[in-house]
Amino acid sequence: MKKILLATTLLAASTGFAAAEVAVGGSARMGVISNGSDVMFTSRVRVSFTMTGETDNGLSFGASVRNDQSGQGNTANGDSTVYVSGAFGKVTMGDTGNAADALVGQVGGVGLTGLGDMNEIGFLAKNVTGVLYEYSAGALTFALGAGQTGDIADDEDTEDTNEAAGNGLVSVAVKYSTDAYSVALGYEENDLDKQLSLLGSATFSGATVKVKLADKDSEADMAYALSVGYAISGANVTAFYADKASAGKAYGIGASYDLGGGASVVGGIARAEGSDAVFDLGVSMSF
Repeated sequence: MKKILLATTLLAASTGFAAAEVAVGGSARMGVISNGSDVMFTSRVRVSFTMTGETDNGLSFGASVRNDQSGQGNTANGDSTVYVSGAFGKVTMGDTGNAADALVGQVGGVGLTGLGDMNEIGFLAKNVTGVLYEYSAGALTFALGAGQTGDIADDEDTEDTNEAAGNGLVSVAVKYSTDAYSVALGYEENDLDKQLSLLGSATFSGATVKVKLADKDSEADMAYALSVGYAISGANVTAFYADKASAGKAYGIGASYDLGGGASVVGGIARAEGSDAVFDLGVSMSF
């Protein structure tokens, strides 16, 4: 994402105060989408703000927020993060808290809108606000995460919602990554379930292959997903297949073409087991 610098340096009243920066970026899309029976228009605009700074002794700090921030703040601040980092690693709070989500990730998806993210094998549920600790040493990264503790509010309806989502999420993950390949392993546990997930990725001769396995306590069968992407001359083609245990199977294929200047033509088609195929097509923009 290209970013426009809003404030390059905030001048301090005293000599030696470290500089801080605020940058704004954004993304947008427009096109058509099919839900299996109807074809409709689809569009979306997002604006993101990124703030960074550094203390006199070299400690880095920052925050990020999207324009669709809910404004709840404190215990339920969605779409925003705040962090501090240094030689000790990086600590982030906000819309985070799952180490497996941060390091393991998903196989490649398709479409302008993501088409329901059928490629994804879900991570365990958590309350929005959490904390994530990350430490990197060369090609190795370690992460430890925790979701919000306790109930967001005292009213009965909110407590029931929190319990259903699974309070008390804790997670740990490790990732080894080079230019050609990576492998990541993550473990999650909340009040309701446990899950172990593994993702491997390899890139060679313009092709990227990703394989993910996930073993959840509440599922009798292991879930898995595979994606293959190939890039050439500004075009990128991606296909995926996922077997998400009791959630069923899904597959899809999509492509994008870089128009330059941050704009791309993007489209895809996907189908979940027992449902009609869905597709989308349009222009994706990055500012």
